[in-house]
Amino acid sequence: MRKFNLEYTCGFCHRKERTTMIKRKDNYSVQRNENMRGGEGVVIIEHLLTPEEMYEKGRLFAKLILEPGCSIGYHIHEGEMESYHITKGEAELSDNGEIVKVSAGDTVLTKSDEGHSIKCTGNSPLEIIALILYK
Repeated sequence: MRKFNLEYTCGFCHRKERTTMIKRKDNYSVQRNENMRGGEGVVIIEHLLTPEEMYEKGRLFAKLILEPGCSIGYHIHEGEMESYHITKGEAELSDNGEIVKVSAGDTVLTKSDEGHSIKCTGNSPLEIIALILYK
């Protein structure tokens, strides 16, 4: 991790802040999840920020990579929301049990007490930026 001293004014408290952090790809924590949430295959998770770096306002900000045929099983979010931004590929998403097709450029929002699953249906990997924030 490399820090630069840049000065800017915080939009909330109007204090001068002096540190901006740049996290390089080789510093990401990478995880391999098999059969994630009861899904099929392997999901690669590149953690872009830790909960601490998000001021404990959420538990996940990550890039997810699913090879063709791989999936994340259906699950419900309680007390939190999750958004997916699809950056590459095509998928079928269960939005509270309704199956819809999503592809690069689409953003999905799953609110608290709602559920979803996703499966890579294209011929190339599915890449998602995922964010989970607490209610």
